[in-house]
Amino acid sequence: MDQAFSGGCACQSIRYTVARAPLAMLNCHCSDCQVSSGAPFASGVVIMTADLALTGEPRYYTVKGSSGALVSRSFCPACGTPLLTQSAANPHVTSIRFPTLDDCSAFKPMLDIYTADAQAWVCLDADIPHFPQSPPAPA
Repeated sequence: MDQAFSGGCACQSIRYTVARAPLAMLNCHCSDCQVSSGAPFASGVVIMTADLALTGEPRYYTVKGSSGALVSRSFCPACGTPLLTQSAANPHVTSIRFPTLDDCSAFKPMLDIYTADAQAWVCLDADIPHFPQSPPAPA
């Protein structure tokens, strides 16, 4: 993914556009992502929050994430599609759930995070970096 992109929920009542290419694409294996996705991990496209334009009215809920910081997750109140994740630890960054992309073929995970919580039967891609927690922030 090397350009602007768009997506939305299953019923299309919530749509988003992102003005620039993502910062990263990743798989998160933390226990909170497992529960919120209903899957062994959640795949996301990490962007600068300022690059996001949203139409429609998602609902939000906040939990204490594995990092200890508050994490806000959004979903469509009509169809239930999980959409966005933001952490109070870095509000300038937002993760968009990969299945909501208009073109999912461009998604290529660059890293796996919170692998300490990964299910034992999940096969991690040996060709990308793995981090037992969150990776260190770039300097």
